[in-house]
Amino acid sequence: MPRIKSMIDRMIALRQEGVELTLLAVCPNSDAVLQAAVQAAARNNAPMLFAATFNQVDRDGGYTGWTPAAFVAEMRRYAAEYGCHDALFPGLAHGGQWLKDAHTRDRLTFEQTTAEVKASITSMLQAGYALLHIDPTVDREKTDPLPVEVVVTRTLDLIAYTEAERGRLGLSPISYEVGTEEVHGGVVELASFKALLSQLRHGLEERGLTHAWPAFVVAQVGTDLHSTRFDKQAATAATEIVAPYGSLIKGHYADWVTNPEEYPSTGIGGADIGPEFTACEYDALMALEQRERDLARVDSGVQLSNFSPTITAAVDSSNRWCKWLNPDERGKALDEVAPDRRDWLLRTSARYVWTDPQVASARQRLYDNLRPIMGDPHRFVVDWITRAIERYVVAFHMFDSRKYFE
Repeated sequence: MPRIKSMIDRMIALRQEGVELTLLAVCPNSDAVLQAAVQAAARNNAPMLFAATFNQVDRDGGYTGWTPAAFVAEMRRYAAEYGCHDALFPGLAHGGQWLKDAHTRDRLTFEQTTAEVKASITSMLQAGYALLHIDPTVDREKTDPLPVEVVVTRTLDLIAYTEAERGRLGLSPISYEVGTEEVHGGVVELASFKALLSQLRHGLEERGLTHAWPAFVVAQVGTDLHSTRFDKQAATAATEIVAPYGSLIKGHYADWVTNPEEYPSTGIGGADIGPEFTACEYDALMALEQRERDLARVDSGVQLSNFSPTITAAVDSSNRWCKWLNPDERGKALDEVAPDRRDWLLRTSARYVWTDPQVASARQRLYDNLRPIMGDPHRFVVDWITRAIERYVVAFHMFDSRKYFE
């Protein structure tokens, strides 16, 4: 498996030859999404990055139920099934203090959340992660955005810890990603963005860690959970800033982006997508449930799965949808939110409850009801998600791109 930083170096050289690529990073927020991403990589002969948050995959299992080791093992199992070896790159997204919901919920101090982050990083190194996003841009003990100098110091500390642990464990080099697209991080404005890079380079040199210079730098390129237009001008400007450092820009929240075909031409190196594929999984299951209702109309022996009300109740009781409410929606119950917003919250928050026992049971009954008339319903779901992933594979010029990295 090539190192991601080596792939970035190759992409920079390819661009001089007129070959423009952007790598896709899929957030593995469910088993079906993971399987679909591996399938997409295999049948398009493309590399595939995975960007797992602390909420998704962690030592406590996250909401997927996977520890880092379990996640990588499942990824490798699918790699063997689809014949997709040496093209899959597990990684961490948003690795920093208080970026796990439980750390905020439990009111951990800076020292406590830092200790948790470091312990998780060690487990990810042991599991075989290839890319770590170091993102200490949030501080729940302060109300103002952190100064760039503090962000840089905390970034250096986490990279230094990671490199020391990697050496202690006798592991091969990994690659890094730094920065944030979040406004509350205080490093989005171009002046601060430039300062981050300059100070980080100087700090790594002082610590003898220039070999850990990041492959990716995250920048604001116009997209977030409520904005789906990629800003080509902003992306080009950010790309020009990082070019002298030998890194590429990575955009986050590329979900449902309306102009994905413009990513490669700007030199953007990678893009993260997560909630969109959860919504695809949800939509596929809703389509299956409609088919189940059709079946029940002609077969009185079918015991309906009641999947829709089951997952709605699970999402509601999880309260995790509340973090995505707009200011004017705060304090409202889920059924009091406008129908279109309620639908969005259900579709994108379903990822939090796929492993809920009642949801899993209802899903299994749905599959069992439909299996006699359609074979493997889960395959239907995975293929639905795969088609959504392949939209980006095509737009990002990833088809048959493994040949460039061999």
